[in-house]
Amino acid sequence: MHFFADPEFWVLLAVAIFAAIVWKPASRYITGTLDERAMRIRGELEEARKLRDDAEQLLTEYQRKLREAATDAQAIVAHAREEAERIAAQAARDLQQSLERRQRLAEERIAQAESKAVDEIRAVAVDVAINAARDVIVADLDERRGAALLDTAIASLPQRLR
Repeated sequence: MHFFADPEFWVLLAVAIFAAIVWKPASRYITGTLDERAMRIRGELEEARKLRDDAEQLLTEYQRKLREAATDAQAIVAHAREEAERIAAQAARDLQQSLERRQRLAEERIAQAESKAVDEIRAVAVDVAINAARDVIVADLDERRGAALLDTAIASLPQRLR
């Protein structure tokens, strides 16, 4: 019984009793705090899983949209090429028609100019022939012969007018 006289024994016994008294509420508090923390961590993990799933869904959706956009872009480019080819072909046809129309107009103008030139040449030739005939007739004709020729022309005039 030497232990009962030792003050260290009594300190040890007091600490053991104090620890026994404090242990139960402290263990409840520590266990409750740890359980709370575990629940909070579990909730955060669940939320992280949900966020990851949402992110994966968004990534999949964006990849699908990217593929669709690439397909649409290819279709737009193909349509634009077709439209450009159609416009170029139409422009070539329009240019060809315009050139043909201008050529026709030029040919018509040339034909009109030729016709006008021929008419002018004929008029000048007629004038020259009339003047030459007048000069020849005046030189070869005397008064009596001129009067006879004039009478013949007047007599034949009604037949020519019919």
